[in-house]
Amino acid sequence: MTGKRSKLQEDTHFRVLRLLQDNPEMSQRELAEALGVSVGSIHYVLSALVKKGLIKLGRFTAAKDKRRYAYILTPKGIAEKAALTQAFLVRKMEEYEALRLEIEELKSSNMKRHSEQ
Repeated sequence: MTGKRSKLQEDTHFRVLRLLQDNPEMSQRELAEALGVSVGSIHYVLSALVKKGLIKLGRFTAAKDKRRYAYILTPKGIAEKAALTQAFLVRKMEEYEALRLEIEELKSSNMKRHSEQ
C-alpha cells in the first residue's frame, strides 16, 4: 500500500511542478481544479514542496490582489521535476505495455470463443 501511495504522491508532485513551471501565478484553487483534487490537498502538497526546497513563494506583482503569490520552481525543483518526469514516463510506459498485452489477450480469447461457436 505504501508503494502505491508513494507513486500517487510522486505523480501529484510531478503534475504540480509541471503546472507551476509554466504557470507560476496559478492559485491554489486553480491548481486543485486542474488536478481534480481539493484545495486543502493542494495546500498540503505546496507546503511539502516548499519544505523540500523545490518551490519558493514570491509575490505576484502583476496581480491586482497584492496578497497573491507566485510559486516559483527553484533549481532543485527543476532538477526534481526532471527526475520525476523520467520516473513518470517509465511508469506510464509500463502501464501502457501491460494494458496493450491485456487487450491483445482479450481479443485473442474473444476470437477463439467466436470461432468455436
